[in-house]
Amino acid sequence: MAVIMDGNRRWAVRHSRTETDAYQTGALRVHDLMTWCEEAGIAFVTVWALSQDNLHRGTAAVDGIVQAVRDGVREMAATRRWCIRFIGALDQLPPQQATALRALAHQTRDIRGVTLNVALAYCGRSDIVDAVRALVEQKTGPACDGAVTEDRLTQHLSTAGQPDIDLVIRTSGEQRLSGFMPWQTAEAELYFTSTPWPDFDRADFEKALQWYADRDLRFGR
Repeated sequence: MAVIMDGNRRWAVRHSRTETDAYQTGALRVHDLMTWCEEAGIAFVTVWALSQDNLHRGTAAVDGIVQAVRDGVREMAATRRWCIRFIGALDQLPPQQATALRALAHQTRDIRGVTLNVALAYCGRSDIVDAVRALVEQKTGPACDGAVTEDRLTQHLSTAGQPDIDLVIRTSGEQRLSGFMPWQTAEAELYFTSTPWPDFDRADFEKALQWYADRDLRFGR
């Protein structure tokens, strides 16, 4: 499962709250999401917290998002329940922030629970380009025969070793992927809800799962 966590700023305006409040509330919601996914038997969860395009919002806005992510991940890491990974161009963040995030993820590397991918400064096209570059630059191993296959490229994506995404949930009414994981979502079902991310609750989650269960999944057959 993957969630595009949209609507934080609109939630802030609607509730007369600051954007910082919205992002902090949204970070707490990720903790709830992981509990629900754990109980539902979902092994891999990806949340998109910050796109590369979002980096153009300005230093204050980006810092607010990253700090909320850092606080939320710190709390989740302390539970020792989930393996947390960061995917995306962390090197585009200030070095101190990137180092702190990587340290938090390192603390959970040996946990065998549900895996949480936090997509931060993430771009789906860049993910594929980086995978192709790594495959082309590989000097040893099976890639030396010059063949480029889907399996080999997949091994270099940010989600290498994980299954493709079955269900994408996007909150706050937008009905597009906005460049989110085009490779990994090729066969995914897309669920859109008007609920902004900070208001997304257990009922919304179960509604999405029921919608997915009712789908006629043919996979081209």
